[in-house]
Amino acid sequence: MKLGLLTAAFPDTPLTEVADWAAANGFAQLEVACWPAGDGATRRYSGVCHLDVDDLTDARAKEVVDDLAERGVTISGLGYYPNPLHPDPDHRAAVVGHLRKVITAAGRLGVPVVNTFVGADQTRSQRDNWKAAQRVFPDLVGHAMDSGVRIAIENCPMIFSADEWPSGHNLAYSPSIWRTMFEEWGETVGLNFDPSHLVWQMIDMETAIDEFGERFYHVHAKDLEIDDAGLYEHGVLSAGMGWQVPRLPGLGQVDWRRFFSALYRVGYDGVICVEHEDRTFEGSRELVDRGFLLARDHLAPWIR
Repeated sequence: MKLGLLTAAFPDTPLTEVADWAAANGFAQLEVACWPAGDGATRRYSGVCHLDVDDLTDARAKEVVDDLAERGVTISGLGYYPNPLHPDPDHRAAVVGHLRKVITAAGRLGVPVVNTFVGADQTRSQRDNWKAAQRVFPDLVGHAMDSGVRIAIENCPMIFSADEWPSGHNLAYSPSIWRTMFEEWGETVGLNFDPSHLVWQMIDMETAIDEFGERFYHVHAKDLEIDDAGLYEHGVLSAGMGWQVPRLPGLGQVDWRRFFSALYRVGYDGVICVEHEDRTFEGSRELVDRGFLLARDHLAPWIR
């Protein structure tokens, strides 16, 4: 396994500087954030562009790969997490179009994985959202196959506020939809597996790894703390609103010993990519750096 990080936590730092810091501090791989340049997205950690994929030529792609290699890092995946099933057709067309460009860029860079969401319309049922996904994703899956790239869907429900309730902005959050998704779209589609999203859903992490580990194309290392007072106040029917608290690895309730034991058991040998969304370590570059280093030190004993 190799330790990596998602670059979205460094929105104002050029990719080359992120790479230098990562390599100097024990991170071997980068998941590079690839939102459209000037996207203006307002969701936390979205809208970050460390690699402009518009009109990325083969020559420019080689320059990027060679430059990062000289700095001591490689790219584990390209990350773009929009809502491809957004109810507004113009928005949906824009994000699907950009996702195609990210897939094209990954192929030119020789990057094996594009990490994203399936998406969802929060006003519709899972069944209706799946029907919409069956219309949107076959073309993307075919494009990924042609580009020699796999698509890894992160298992986050995207329910953090009333704006996402009740169905969230990503339907692929549970084993039942993962099975359906894999049966429908084949081996081109797998998971960017994040154990933190299982904690508050009360989905057993080891069982999920044992069943689906062979379809883990990328792994996020993020922790989660359940705020007991918030859970008492809002109850489980609030779908985590007011009581799911993203934390850095080691500061929440993921059992990382069990996590790595299960990963080794199923033969996973890819990246362990730290996703930094911990508000305690935000607000300054010093705090962000400190958060990544805390995560590194907690995870390092298990990464070989």
